Amino acid sequence: MPNIRSCFRGRPPRAIALPLAIMLVVASGWAQTRPQVSLETSETMFTVLTAINTCGYDQELNASDPLRLQIRSEVAKAVQNTAGAQDVIAPMCGFYRQHQAADASRDLSQYVSLALYLGEPPAFTPKVKQAELPPDGASVADMVPLLEAFYQKIGLHALWERHRERYTELTEIYHDPLAKMTFDTEIYLKMPSAGYLGRQFTVYLDAMGAPGQTNARNYASDYYVVISPTSGTAIKMQQIRHTYLHYLLDPLALKNGGSFKRLEPLLDDVKMAPMDEAFKSNISLLVTECLVRAIEVRTLTKKTPEAERNQNIDEADKEGFVLTRYFYDALGKFENDPAGMRNVYADLVGSIEVGKEMKRASLIQFSGAAAPELLHLAGRRSEHLLLNAERRLAAGDPETAQKLAQQALEEQEEDSGRALFILAEVATANRDMEGARSYFERALQTAHEPKVIAWSHIYLGRIFDLKEDRDAALDEYRAALDAAGATIPEATLAARRGLEQAYEPPVAKQPE
Repeated sequence: MPNIRSCFRGRPPRAIALPLAIMLVVASGWAQTRPQVSLETSETMFTVLTAINTCGYDQELNASDPLRLQIRSEVAKAVQNTAGAQDVIAPMCGFYRQHQAADASRDLSQYVSLALYLGEPPAFTPKVKQAELPPDGASVADMVPLLEAFYQKIGLHALWERHRERYTELTEIYHDPLAKMTFDTEIYLKMPSAGYLGRQFTVYLDAMGAPGQTNARNYASDYYVVISPTSGTAIKMQQIRHTYLHYLLDPLALKNGGSFKRLEPLLDDVKMAPMDEAFKSNISLLVTECLVRAIEVRTLTKKTPEAERNQNIDEADKEGFVLTRYFYDALGKFENDPAGMRNVYADLVGSIEVGKEMKRASLIQFSGAAAPELLHLAGRRSEHLLLNAERRLAAGDPETAQKLAQQALEEQEEDSGRALFILAEVATANRDMEGARSYFERALQTAHEPKVIAWSHIYLGRIFDLKEDRDAALDEYRAALDAAGATIPEATLAARRGLEQAYEPPVAKQPE
């Protein structure tokens, strides 16, 4: 069973030719040192959600774990007993009321999006420019200085530490079910998540949200799910698994992008469907969502009647996911084939008979409404450029990754440091080590994301080690430690290894 890393975060969703080994290190060293799946808590998420609770966010309060009421009570007492507390609370809660969404799920969602982009307390420094935040998070970004004042005045860190043990207990409840879910999913698809280099799937658990809501995000190459426990023992593994299936299958769609062009006529038949508009304009998104839903139906318990399975597929049809039936039937053959999804994916998509599926779709009576899609992409076009660049690189297409990253860099609408980091990885894949060094150094001049900063320093340290410039390498490893802090343990480990001894590339296996 996969090893799911559980982490309680006390503080938080850089003359000679270098050998080929450095190419392998820079391209895959990051992924090799970081776990793919983790279950975590975040003081930043806790602070943001506690703030909106203090200001009147009461959604599903009675169904929440008792810890939520206890923390709200302790915060209220601290406000009452702290001189000047109201001077901090009033503007923060005024901001919350002014930006309160009519839809209760959106009210929570926008603050989850914001929290995932904020650094550790007490500063809560955004990891990207405000223009690069997802739209819903950007709409409430001006709350950050009010949040900082609230955290300091109320002494929220002490409260967070006081409940560390209970948060740890909550993560332990989810640990084994999450490990089983990832294991079962990978067994069904016959493809391990360990094969995905440089990508991360993180589940954040926090008691201060509505337990009936699950927020899932796909930012760049990382996937996040934010959940809140109920007052009972129910575990929302279905929603987590939906996002995990996307985590595993999205790269296959990108790798086989050329297979989707012939399927685009299907989009004309779903224009009146109630599903999210993104699915009506992007055939790749539609195909992947249909495949995910088909897998979910195929893997219902063996006791599930066929009539119930068919009802689930009919509901998917009526929402616009018209290929769910095709994939459901095709997966029956896949289940009896020893080949894994990575090997059969192209044939699975290539065997879709467009005319037949268009005819079937034209006969469907669409519903008047559809359930909102669980997984949200960062909404800005520039974010999509870098997201696709990272995915193309992971899929073994550095040429396209380079074009997308360069385009994002030229448009100057997002974190140029991240774009430069991707270009450094491309240069590495092309064995242009001096080019990689230059891009890593340039990335450090403009990067905002701690992850980009830390790993740029680490890779530069390894380059200097290979050039036998140990002093320069040590400087880079120390800088990586400072950047990683307590929030990027895998980078911290790599930096400490670099400080302990000079990097030596793995010895390539000689052909027999």
